[in-house]
Amino acid sequence: MPQIFTYIPHMTGVAEDTALELAAAAHKLDPSASPIAIVSGWGPALDAASNGLRSVFAEIWKISLESLAYPNAELVRQALVGIVPRGSIVLLVHDHFGVDLGPGLSVKLDAPFVSDVIGIEGLQGSILKLVRQEFGGQFCTHVDCDISAGAVITVRPSAFQTLAKRAQVGVVVDKASQVGELTARRRYLETIPAETGDVDITRHTILVSIGRGIQGQENLAIAQELADVLGGAVSCSRPVADAKWLPKSRQVGTSGKTVKPRIYLACGISGAFQHLAGLKGNPFIIAINKNPSAPIFQAANVGVVADLLEFLPELTSRIRELRGKRSAAAS
Repeated sequence: MPQIFTYIPHMTGVAEDTALELAAAAHKLDPSASPIAIVSGWGPALDAASNGLRSVFAEIWKISLESLAYPNAELVRQALVGIVPRGSIVLLVHDHFGVDLGPGLSVKLDAPFVSDVIGIEGLQGSILKLVRQEFGGQFCTHVDCDISAGAVITVRPSAFQTLAKRAQVGVVVDKASQVGELTARRRYLETIPAETGDVDITRHTILVSIGRGIQGQENLAIAQELADVLGGAVSCSRPVADAKWLPKSRQVGTSGKTVKPRIYLACGISGAFQHLAGLKGNPFIIAINKNPSAPIFQAANVGVVADLLEFLPELTSRIRELRGKRSAAAS
């Protein structure tokens, strides 16, 4: 098995939770491997992110350059080509940045590229067997990838169960001197923070998230009732926000908010990677969908095949009933 590298995104000194998922994917590729994490950036934030990964990876390569203070895929691609040995396997998160970075990196490394991987079935000789989804998750595709020249693979967020952290033992190595000059045709201008809106879904530990399965704005009340009884908030997928049934500030996903709830109820949500990419922190996912083939069930801890318009009111009623019994017993 070739050496495995993972490129880890970070924000304000904290590595993204997908670092644990990439470590899990690397372990699935080769349980005996010791993957190397790569982080790029500048200043104290990079140092903090690098040190935070020592509990996950035995070795962390950091690329500390002022030109990488803001993540620019053009520059990061050049930097990785300068330090990653040919024939290696590079794992990336399948998000906007990973999709920008991956294809060009595979060309520069002269290695095959496989995107949006949700499963790893094993290695037969030099053929790595991978699983990805097509047509919005309606079908699974089994892909044979010849890794004799390495590979660049993007991994769907939440597709792999995260590994437990260890005591901090990893070693951080600065590779900036091996990168060389970096040039890009685009440059960072500014970051515009998203509007918070009436409810800040990023602060809630329980989210009742609704998709197009809610059928209409008039049905939002049943989701709100469940959220109220659970002490959570209502969030949504992109179709609901696009239809203006809920404000954009309630949307979870790559074009919406990134959230870290403890419990996430995905109600009538298909489970496209753009939505799942907005879930961090390994939440407990409960999926309710009347389509048993919906991709959301691949990521869910608990799946319920049911019409949410019938199931949610029943669930709300049962929770109220149980809480009423507990209150009566306590008094």
